[in-house]
Amino acid sequence: MNPVGLIIIVATLCVAYVAGTSWSVRHRALRRLYAEMDTRVDVAIDGWSEGRLPRWLSRAGYRAPNAPALFVAATAAGAGVGLVVGQIYRLVLLAPLVDMVSSAPGSTGDLLAAILEGGPWILFLAAGLVPTLVVRTARRSRVRAIEQDLPLVLELFATMAEAGLGFDAALSKIARARGTDRPLISEFINFQVDVLAGIPRVQALRQLARRVDIASLTRFTSALIQAEQAGASMAETLQHQADDLRQRRREDALLQAQALPVKLVFPLVMCFLPGIFVSTLAPVISQMIQVANSVLRSTGR
Repeated sequence: MNPVGLIIIVATLCVAYVAGTSWSVRHRALRRLYAEMDTRVDVAIDGWSEGRLPRWLSRAGYRAPNAPALFVAATAAGAGVGLVVGQIYRLVLLAPLVDMVSSAPGSTGDLLAAILEGGPWILFLAAGLVPTLVVRTARRSRVRAIEQDLPLVLELFATMAEAGLGFDAALSKIARARGTDRPLISEFINFQVDVLAGIPRVQALRQLARRVDIASLTRFTSALIQAEQAGASMAETLQHQADDLRQRRREDALLQAQALPVKLVFPLVMCFLPGIFVSTLAPVISQMIQVANSVLRSTGR
């Protein structure tokens, strides 16, 4: 099959899949209510996140209604660009490069020639995977930012709860102090909007955990749900969560410190030891060569 036709068929199926994802009347009403309450906050609800692709994009921070369609279009466009570049490479550069590597000894030339002949497909796949790599990078940076802010936010929650503030009041103060540009604060603001929209607090916490999908935040929301259902003290729960997260971060730091010597073995052997051997043994080897050369000359005479 022609590669262009294959790309068109795959792109059409993906667009049809995304366009076929239906939203219920309740979820559309909630989304309209969210937009009226605060248009500055990106709101993601579970009904919109049905399906693997929208859920994956949502966890990376891409929560616009047309995000799946844009992702599919970007993937198809990248694949098309890769196909065009691959054809240009095949027509212009392939033959000179194959002639250049064919003179290599043994089977090395054949292996390099086979790799070069597969260059158009490599360019096609690499260009098509660019949007996926962008989303993965955004997801990792988002997870890193949330895990960085969560300990401080928990400490602030525990301190304000011990001072007598409720959870919602403490959350409002933290949001004003930290700003809405941080991913964790934005997720907490989405939680507030869910509660103001009439969703029960337990369900809003579960939606928060599903939206973010990070283990540390999931444990935090699970503890809050248990405290809410059991009627436990919110201040003690937050303090326990802050202590537990601090202990986990300390253990992770110790594990990373213990794994550091093992990670340093490879660069030490490959980079440092050869230089040390050359700097220490080079004078001795030079003197041995000079002595051997003088002995050979004396015996030759």
